[in-house]
Amino acid sequence: MITTTFNRLRQVKDSLPSGSMARIGEELGVSADDVRAYFSGGNHIEQGPDGGIVTLDDTRILEVALRIAWENS
Repeated sequence: MITTTFNRLRQVKDSLPSGSMARIGEELGVSADDVRAYFSGGNHIEQGPDGGIVTLDDTRILEVALRIAWENS
């Protein structure tokens, strides 16, 4: 489990190249829509600075997204 801010999660999503949602979904065996929903923060948003606090129970999507962003930087 990891805690971050909604704005930080959005920054990761925005740093990804086109087609990354499908690529992440394919790699992890989930739909691209599931990946998009993950970056919306789901039901784990608490009010706070930077768009609020987001607690992520499963970090696999975030880990793959960070790897893709790093590869393309």
